[in-house]
Amino acid sequence: MLNFLEGQQPNAAGNTIITVVMLVAMIALFYFFMYRPQKKQEKETNAMRNSLAVGDEITTIGGIIGKIVSIKDETLLLETGRDKVRIRILKSAVRNVDVRAEDAQ
Repeated sequence: MLNFLEGQQPNAAGNTIITVVMLVAMIALFYFFMYRPQKKQEKETNAMRNSLAVGDEITTIGGIIGKIVSIKDETLLLETGRDKVRIRILKSAVRNVDVRAEDAQ
């Protein structure tokens, strides 16, 4: 009976090592396919929002399209439509820049 248990010990240790290696591999895959690309996208979005300039035509997260009239700290003044309606929004509400000010001129 004792020989039977001794034969199982190395096999159990081998299974534990395989389980730990698989767990580490899953965490590495999660990092490379989920976390890393998300951080890269956040960095690009922050760079885009920090490079906003007066005259840029933007689209907000809510779908409002307009031209930037002024920028102050974390807010900007957006001019929309023919009526020249002005809306104050947060920089974090900008989805993308449609036309840069230097490209429009």
